[in-house]
Amino acid sequence: MIDENLIPCQFIKIVPIQSWGASFNFSVWYVELQGVDDPDVVRPCIRWYNRYREREVVRLCLKHFRQHNYTEAYEALQKRTKISLEHPVLTELHTQLVVNGDFDSGEQLIERAVEKGWFNAYVYQQDYKTQWTPISGIGSSCSTEDRPGMRGGHQMCIDVHSDTIYLLGGWDGSRDLADFWSFNTISKQWTCISRNTEQQSGPTARSCHKMCIDPIRRQIFTLGRYLDPSVRTAENLHGDFYLYDIESSKWTLITDDTSAMGGPGLIFDHQMAIDVDKQTIYVFGGRLLSGSHSDGDRNNEPVLSSLYSYHIPTNTWKMLRNEKRDTDLKSRVGHSMLFHPKQRCLYIFAGQRCKEYLNDLQLYEVDTDRIKTINDGTCKDIARVPSAGFTQRATMDPDLNEIHVLTGLSKEREKSDSIQISLWIYKIDKNKWSCVYSNDNTGDLYWNRMQNVEPVPRYAHQLVYDHVKKVHYLFGGNPGKDNSLKMRLDDFWALELCRPTHESLLRECRYLIRKHCFEEMTKTRPVAALKYLQTELFSTVDHSDTQKKQEFQLLPALLFKDGNEDDDLSLDRDAETSQHFTARTKLFDSLVKYFPDDMTQPKGNIIDQISLH
Repeated sequence: MIDENLIPCQFIKIVPIQSWGASFNFSVWYVELQGVDDPDVVRPCIRWYNRYREREVVRLCLKHFRQHNYTEAYEALQKRTKISLEHPVLTELHTQLVVNGDFDSGEQLIERAVEKGWFNAYVYQQDYKTQWTPISGIGSSCSTEDRPGMRGGHQMCIDVHSDTIYLLGGWDGSRDLADFWSFNTISKQWTCISRNTEQQSGPTARSCHKMCIDPIRRQIFTLGRYLDPSVRTAENLHGDFYLYDIESSKWTLITDDTSAMGGPGLIFDHQMAIDVDKQTIYVFGGRLLSGSHSDGDRNNEPVLSSLYSYHIPTNTWKMLRNEKRDTDLKSRVGHSMLFHPKQRCLYIFAGQRCKEYLNDLQLYEVDTDRIKTINDGTCKDIARVPSAGFTQRATMDPDLNEIHVLTGLSKEREKSDSIQISLWIYKIDKNKWSCVYSNDNTGDLYWNRMQNVEPVPRYAHQLVYDHVKKVHYLFGGNPGKDNSLKMRLDDFWALELCRPTHESLLRECRYLIRKHCFEEMTKTRPVAALKYLQTELFSTVDHSDTQKKQEFQLLPALLFKDGNEDDDLSLDRDAETSQHFTARTKLFDSLVKYFPDDMTQPKGNIIDQISLH
C-alpha cells in the first residue's frame, strides 16, 4: 500500500529466510492467497499505480537534472509536467544554499523547519539510547527508617499528576512485608505512609500481589498474594480486595472473598490493569491457591485463573474468558498486561503456562470483546523478539504508541533458566520489536564494579513509567544468587530513553552548513576563514562528543591546503557549473534526510537504473 492506495499484484515471490531447525529443509507446503480480482476494483488500482510510476520517473529525472545543474532541462520538464520535485520550502533551501550560496538564509530555513515540527518523524525513527541514573544504590547508607529495605515481589504504581510513586509490601528473603511508601520524583524523597497497613485496616503482609492506580480519582487498588503452603488455612485462602483513598489516607476492604462476588479466587503472579475512563479494572492469569500443598511446587501443574473485569462504580465482577473453556487466550503466570487508553485494548504477552515459556503477543479489545493474535510465539529468533521469559516488566507510552519491556528470568531454547537484563521496545504502529539495551555480562567482579553505573540482572523487581516526563523507575528484586538465596535488592534507578533532541539536530545542521561555509572561505579568504572557525563554527560543535571534537580539530589543516589541488569532480560535469555546485549539492542532500519523506526528493537515483549487460 502506498499513500493508502492498494497495489495490484499478480505474483508473489516467497523466499525462506530461516529454517525451523538445523536438520529442517526449506520447503513450502501450502500457501493460500486471498484477494480481489473484480475488474471494477482492480482497474482503478492499476490506473493509479501507472500514474504513480510515471510521476516518480519524472521526479527522478528532475532530481538528476538539478543535481547536475541542467537548469534548462529541469525547468522545461517541470513546466511541461507540472510535477513538483519536493516541498516548496526544500526548493527554497536548495536555491539559497546551492544556487546562491546564502548560508545564513539556509540556517534560517532549517530553524523554521524545526519550529514547525518537520524533524519529528526523523527523531521518532532513531534508536533509543539508555541512560541509567542511580537514585540509591544496593545497601544504601540511608537507614531503612528513611527508605524501603531490600525486597522482591513487591508492587509499585505511579501517579504522574502528583509526581508520586507508591510501593507496597514484598518479600525480604525471610518474611512478607506490610509497609507502604511513597516517593516524590521531584524532591527525590521517600515517605513512609505506614509501617504496617494491617494496623490501618489495610492489607496484611504480602508479596506477589498486584496494584493499580486511578490518578483522576486518586485511588489505589490491590489484589492477590502468595501464601506458603505451610500457612494456608480455610480461613485465609480467600481473595481479599482493597482500595486505598489517597486524599483521606484510608484503606477500605472492598471484599474479603472476590470469588464469592464472581471474581477470581486467591491468586498470585497475575496481572492487573485499569481503564480510568470507564472505571473498570481487568485481571488476567495468575495461579489460584488452594489448600493443597502441591500447588506451591512449580513442578506441578498449576490451576490458572481466567480473564475478569471489575466495574468500580457498581462493585461487580464479570468473567470475560474462561480458562477451562475458551481457547483463544491462554492463561498464564508471570506475564505482562497493559491497557492502551487510546486504542482501548489490552496487550498481553510473555509469561509461563505450566512448563511452557511463552513469547506470544495478543490484543484484547475491551469494547468489542474480541481477541487478536499479533504474534503467536512461534518466532524463535531471539534477535527479533524478546526471548520467552517469566517476570518480565512492561510499561506503555500511549502517546508514542510504544511498549517497553525489561527482561527478568528468561528461558532460551535448549537452555536452562537465566537472568538477563535487556530492554526491548515494541512499536505498535509498525508491529516491530527492537532491543535498545542488553548486557550479557556475568560474574560478581563485573557487577560490583558497575553497581553505580547500571542495575544488576534480576527478577521479581518492579518497574513504573512516567509517560509525561518519559522516565522509568526500577526498584529492588531478586538477583538470583545461588550462594545467597535469601538476598534481595533495595537499589533504586531512573531510566531515560534518549533520542536526538530537536536542539541537537539543529546544532548538527548548523555545524554542517558552517563547516561547508568555512571550507569555501579557505580557498579565497583564509584570514576571515580562521576567525570564522574560531567563532561561528566553534559554537556549533558538541565538544563532549569525542568524534566531533577530533573532526573540528582537523579543520584548520584546510587553511594550509595546496591551492592547486582540486576536489574530486564528476567526470561529466558541465563546464559552466559553479566550482562549488557539487559540494553544495552534497550539503543539501545531507540536510534533506532530516525532513519527512513526503516532503523530500526521491531517495533513489535514475542513473542506478542503468545496468551493465
